[in-house]
Amino acid sequence: MKKRKINIAKKNPGKNKLDKFFLLSWKKIFFGLIVWVSAVVLHNLIYTFITGVLKIEIADEPFFFVIAVIVIPIYFLIAIVYTIMYILKKIQKKRD
Repeated sequence: MKKRKINIAKKNPGKNKLDKFFLLSWKKIFFGLIVWVSAVVLHNLIYTFITGVLKIEIADEPFFFVIAVIVIPIYFLIAIVYTIMYILKKIQKKRD
């Protein structure tokens, strides 16, 4: 018996607009990790450039830091909960 590969994010495209943004796939997880690492690196590079090269004393360059520490983890938390609820709802429909 062949195992079927199920991609949850591509199932029923266009049925729900939230599915496009919140259903996780490996591609979205990989992209999120790349964005997170990029935000951390950009935060450190910009801070180093401003304080080291330009000799301007600032508290910090917060934009990329906020993205890396607050926005991306909140997105992944919401997406994980949404994906779990979607899968559980799908399993419940199969039982009925």
